[in-house]
Amino acid sequence: MLHDRLLVEPETDSAERQSTAGLVIPATAVGPKRLAWATVVAKGEHVRQVDVGDRVLYDPEERAEVDLAGRDYVLLRERDVHGVAERDEADGATGLYL
Repeated sequence: MLHDRLLVEPETDSAERQSTAGLVIPATAVGPKRLAWATVVAKGEHVRQVDVGDRVLYDPEERAEVDLAGRDYVLLRERDVHGVAERDEADGATGLYL
């Protein structure tokens, strides 16, 4: 990876969602802009605040998709990451910082 780029593996995209009331919301329904989670697979030499293995929050509409060995990845700049979830080794809980 070069410069401030991140290679992330997006979490499974659930095309259809279910509301808390049990209604199925199709993927074609227009709604508010949603951010997505992904796991960092590789990082460039100038990435400072994200490490390999971190879960990152990003905008799925601002991405470049890459296919490597039959698996789909997303290429992002570090500045396109909205948040990082880190695992706290002490109690195994996940904390989110923005």
